This record gives sequence, structure tokens and C-alpha cells, in this order.
Amino acid sequence: MGKYLLRRILQMIPVVLGTTLLVYALVFALPGNPVKAMFGDKPVNEAVAAQIRAEYNLDKPFIVQYLLFLKNALTLDFGKTFSGQLVIDVIGRAFPVTIKLALMAFVFEAVFGVIFGVISGLKKGKWCDTVILIFSLLLISVPTFVTGFLCQYFLGVKWHLLPVTAGANPGFLDLLMPAMVLGSVSMAYIIRLSRTEISSNIALDYVRTARAKGMDNKSVMLRHVLRNSMI
Repeated sequence: MGKYLLRRILQMIPVVLGTTLLVYALVFALPGNPVKAMFGDKPVNEAVAAQIRAEYNLDKPFIVQYLLFLKNALTLDFGKTFSGQLVIDVIGRAFPVTIKLALMAFVFEAVFGVIFGVISGLKKGKWCDTVILIFSLLLISVPTFVTGFLCQYFLGVKWHLLPVTAGANPGFLDLLMPAMVLGSVSMAYIIRLSRTEISSNIALDYVRTARAKGMDNKSVMLRHVLRNSMI
């Protein structure tokens, strides 16, 4: 187990380096002048512009800028925003809300994904199985931003069931709709995986034997199926 974790951690290193390099290259290739963008329509003194470029290392080649970024990132020094705020402070303010949202999305997708998957697997071929499969297919096919817009319109604007937006210090209800949207695609995959495992285990010999022996207690049979599935 330790070797597996170590191998997975080591595999993360080239992935992180490749991802950050790609994102950094895309941002670097964007047209425009970031120094002029700071001042908007106001004229920029060349001496001031040169000082800002030197402060943010904008006067250095791309690869030097990227290596300096990696060096500072190792010490959690992500520099300052153009408004003068420390980036690590901005991340620190948003991090608790992000963790709360991620946990709510995980619980939502795990609980409802397994519940709908079990129902679909036990009722394979029935109308409820068809409805659940179509529902999961729609969640996978429709882009997340479309799902979010529809949830905002129907759950927030039209039916007034949930808040449309979340404030600076959101509560449970404020994050419920974003968590549902965030976990919807993963929930659809869990539904299909759970359905496949349940339906395949029901067809095994021990389940047919239990039925032949008159095991009418569905809860006991379901417990045996879940124990032998990959859920």
C-alpha cells in the first residue's frame, strides 16, 4: 500500500509540472499588455511601466518567468494581484468555502448515485430503470453550465426553493444548488456503475440459490448483493 501511494505521488509531479507549464504558456500567449491593463484608459509613464514589469518579472523571458513562479510556489509565495492583495490571502479566504462545497457535492453524488443505482439495478428492464438511465444520460450529455442555468431558473427564480446566488459567507442552503450541479455528472457515472454491479450480482448463482430456497426477505438479499459488489 505504501509503495502504491508513493508511486501515485511521484506520478503527480510530471502531471502538475505539465499542467502548470501549459496554463502558464496559454496565459503568456494572450494578447495585450498587462501593465497597461492595470491603468485602463489612463496614460502610463514609461519609467513606472518599466518598474512594474521588473517587479512582476514581466521583462524576463517566458521560461525564466515560469521557473521563478515554480520557485516561489514551493514556498507558497504566489505574489500579489494587480490590486495589491497577496494571492495566498485571496486563496485562504476562498478555500474554506471551496472545501465545504466539495464535501457537499461528494456527499450528494455518493448518496444519491448509489440509491438510484441500486433501484435501477434491482428493477432492471422496468420503467423506473429506463427513467433513471435516461436521467443519468442527460446529466452526462448536458454541459454543466447548462445544468446550472436550468437549476437557477427553475429552483431559484421560478419555484423559489433555493437561493439563486451565494454571498461572501454562504450557508448550507446557499451552497446546496452549486453542490448539486457540481456533483451531477459524477452522480450519473455512479448510478451507472452501481446499476451494473447490482444487476450482475443478482444474476450470480448464490442469489438464484437464495431465491430457490425461498429467501423472500429483500433486505437480506440486498445486503448479500451489496457485500459482493464493487460499490
